[in-house]
Amino acid sequence: MERLLPLAGEVAALLKKRGETLALSESSMGGLVSAALVAQPGASAFYLGSTVIYTREGAKALYALQGPPAPDVKPLTEPYAAAMAEIVRAKFGSTWALAEMGAAGPSGSPYGPGPGTAVIGLSGPHPASITLSTGSADRVANMRAFAKGALERLREALTRAG
Repeated sequence: MERLLPLAGEVAALLKKRGETLALSESSMGGLVSAALVAQPGASAFYLGSTVIYTREGAKALYALQGPPAPDVKPLTEPYAAAMAEIVRAKFGSTWALAEMGAAGPSGSPYGPGPGTAVIGLSGPHPASITLSTGSADRVANMRAFAKGALERLREALTRAG
């Protein structure tokens, strides 16, 4: 997490300056992004909360999902992550929401993608989604890479939003 703190600090400063809020739903990042953001002084000014959803049962329990978050959307795809981010933003009432799911390794996902693959969806004034691929089966390294990628995308969107 230590390597994520400077990047999380930039995100925190942008959110506080803009008076905006953030909520998250993490999966294969395991809460690393949330931890890095909560570690920032004054986090309560922008950070509303997060979940770490690791199974379908968890998603059903917390978000009352009966199926895909949008019709005909397959898990571990950019449209799925974007739809989840919108659900998180609506549930928390935040300005921004980030949702991630992936296969950290050492094996791939039951949905198809191999280890080292994550999708990140961002909902808010400048929505975006991205697929990250590390090409590695190193679980811990992938978790860190996914978290770094998520924070970079969030910083990018916040900067673009002005």
